[in-house]
Amino acid sequence: MKKLLFFFALLLTLIASPELVQAQCAMCKAVVESNAQTGDNVVQGVNNAILYLMGIPYFLVLVMGYVWYKKFWKAEGN
Repeated sequence: MKKLLFFFALLLTLIASPELVQAQCAMCKAVVESNAQTGDNVVQGVNNAILYLMGIPYFLVLVMGYVWYKKFWKAEGN
């Protein structure tokens, strides 16, 4: 119950203050644009970081699903 309450509190915080979540996007965009003009290789690093950060939630969901599946089948006795 505490975990569920914590999750909803975190979700409410993010919904109540979207400017905190969106604040970082402008900075990343500015850095990439300025480095792309000078010819630096930061653009590829930012793209890789985005893919890395995007993949972590999917991996966590898969792991949690696997653990839940195993616990469910253990509870059933199979």
